[in-house]
Amino acid sequence: MINLRGKTALITGGSRGIGRATAIMLVQAGCDVAISFVTHEEAAREVEQTARQYGVKAMIVPADLADRRKTEQMIEAVVRQFGRLDILVNNGGIWKKAAIDTMSEQQLQEMIDINLKGVFYAISAAVPHMKKQRSGNIINISSTAGQRGEAFHSHYAATKGAIISLTKSLAPELARHNIRVNCVAPGWVATDMTFEALAAPDADKILSLIPLGRAGTPEEIAGAVLFLASDLSTFITGEILNVNGGAVLCG
Repeated sequence: MINLRGKTALITGGSRGIGRATAIMLVQAGCDVAISFVTHEEAAREVEQTARQYGVKAMIVPADLADRRKTEQMIEAVVRQFGRLDILVNNGGIWKKAAIDTMSEQQLQEMIDINLKGVFYAISAAVPHMKKQRSGNIINISSTAGQRGEAFHSHYAATKGAIISLTKSLAPELARHNIRVNCVAPGWVATDMTFEALAAPDADKILSLIPLGRAGTPEEIAGAVLFLASDLSTFITGEILNVNGGAVLCG
């Protein structure tokens, strides 16, 4: 039922984890994909090669999301290569621990620059192209941390909460241009980023807060992104789609 042939998607942070799973799932639906990366070029090239095995066009593009000009160059490179940009998945980000009374200015600024400003930069650069083609689909990746907070990760939670507000603000702003803006809010997901926490001796405390009793998989998050990227969701905009095993029950 889902056919994305003729569509082009850019997935930031698409070399690993949720980004990689999303790229592969979009490719399996026939979508051409661009995968951005910062340091994991080899992993990004592996995703690119896998994508091409499905007969679609694929490219990788380096991008430092904290740098506005480099993020703009990322968008321009994708449009130049594919001629259009239909789907933007803002997945790139970091998750680091810091207590509020010892958090440095550098730690705070790094989180804001990558997790929040990077999303602003990518959207602001993509929207002119989407307006020109009279269509677009923006999918932001937030987190349950942005809904209920997360101790010792207040700077992370603050950026993810801001992404939810950004989604709700841009949905009505861009609707008249036929551009939809939605958000996926994952709970705990088994990725490289969370491996240490989920492998810790006290990981049972984390899992005990999830009614389904386990962490999610990257593919389970990617499935939600695929739905929002598809024609099955054409009357949905401004929505926060929660994929968290029941850990946070909010509409």
